[in-house]
Order: sequence, then C-alpha cells, then structure tokens
Amino acid sequence: MSAIWDLLKQFPVKEAIKTVCLIAACLIVIKFILFFFDKALRKTKLGALACKVLRNIVKAFLLVISVIIVLSSWGISVTSLIAMLSVVGVAFSLAIQDFLGNVFGGIQIISNHPFKVGDYVEAGGEAGTVCEVGLFYTKLNTPDKKLVQIPNSKIANESIINYSEAENRRIEFLVSVSYDTDVEKVKSVLLGLLTEHPLVLAEEGMMPVAHVKEFKDNDICYVARAWSKNSDYWTVYFDIMDAIKPTFDKNDIQFSYPHMNVHMIAK
Repeated sequence: MSAIWDLLKQFPVKEAIKTVCLIAACLIVIKFILFFFDKALRKTKLGALACKVLRNIVKAFLLVISVIIVLSSWGISVTSLIAMLSVVGVAFSLAIQDFLGNVFGGIQIISNHPFKVGDYVEAGGEAGTVCEVGLFYTKLNTPDKKLVQIPNSKIANESIINYSEAENRRIEFLVSVSYDTDVEKVKSVLLGLLTEHPLVLAEEGMMPVAHVKEFKDNDICYVARAWSKNSDYWTVYFDIMDAIKPTFDKNDIQFSYPHMNVHMIAK
C-alpha cells in the first residue's frame, strides 16, 4: 500500500486537473463556435452536403488548434509540430487540389445562384439546360439530348450566360448577299420574314429590325434581329432559318460565296 501511495504522491494531480479543464474548455469553445457557424450556414441557403463539408473542415481545424494548445500547456514545443502540419497540409492540398477546386466551386455556385435547375445556360464551354447542381459537378442537358457533367471549378472560373433569367430573348440572323442585289430589297425581305412570324414580339423596344452589318470583300453581310419569349426561342430561330433560302429564291436574291474575278487583257 505504501508503494502505491508513494506513486500517487508523485503523480502530477494538479497538472492532470489543469489538462482536463483545458481540454473541456477547448471542447466547449468548439461547440459554441460550431453552433454559431451552423446558424450562419443556414442563412446562406447552401445545400446539406455543402454545409456538412464546410462544418467538418472547420471542426477539424478547431481540433488541431486545441491539440496544439494542450501540448503547449505541457511545455512541449509545438514549433516542429506546426511546421510538420504545414508541410503535410501543403502536400495534401496539392494532392487533392482538383477535388477542393470542385468543392469550393460548387459552394460558390450554390451560394451565388447564377442559375437554377431548368435554366438554359452557357457555362464551362458547354450550353444546355441545367438538370442538376451538385457539390462537385453541374449537369446540363444539351439541345441534342446529351448529358454533360462539368466540373464546378471550371464553371466558377469562367463566364456564365443565363438565357433563362430574362422573360424574353433576342434572336439574331446573319446572311451574306451579293453586291448585285438591291440593299433595301434584302432588308425588306428579311424584315417581312420576322414581322410575319406569329411568335415574334412586336412590342415597343423589341420591334424586328434588319440592317447592313458589314461590307466585305465578296459580299454584303446583313443582320436581322427579333425578340421572342424564352420558351419560343428555338421555334422562331429554326422557322426563320428554314424560310430564308426559299424566300430569297422567290425574290431573286442571290447568296454570296467566295469567288474571284479574273480579267484577261489581250495584247
């Protein structure tokens, strides 16, 4: 018994109590920080998966800080530990940089709401209707019924065009016609095609127009613009495109093509 008592007297009870109290204090602080962090996350309207990933990252960081504080209280130098953790952290982040880029890209997309499911967008070099916005990838259904998965890091670092954000959408047509054709005639025929279509809008500020866009080497480039409802965009686009060639043939308007005139001079 005396040997056990001597051992207990040598045990640093005060230091143990201090350590237990310090650990308890760290855990309480972590709990309070995570509580307020969770409240802040709920206000951001992030998805459940994104919130969980962010919470785990913050929790792991706080636990590492707590371990460093406890080791420091024991008189252990943590300089080498911090250096080692820094090296490990850098190596780990380099190993999973693409993964982290997609995660934070997904968080950025979900929090900023540049588009939503059902919108027609151009993003990450692709165009299509958004069918899913995930933490790592965004899925688009293209007009030719292909499912495209784009890494969120690519979308977050490039421009995003959301065609569904506005109620109406402008349609533009470019045609190249020979210099031999009367300019006003071409403009009139193009304007007639647009104004006669039942789905083309004719409201103030959205009236169909047709103009000369550019005088090129072999032809004149014309631009015709009209507005339609977002849902009618492709219907109007393809209807007009299908009608341009027959209408031009009917009105004796010749499309241009690259050519060269060679003049022979007899001597």
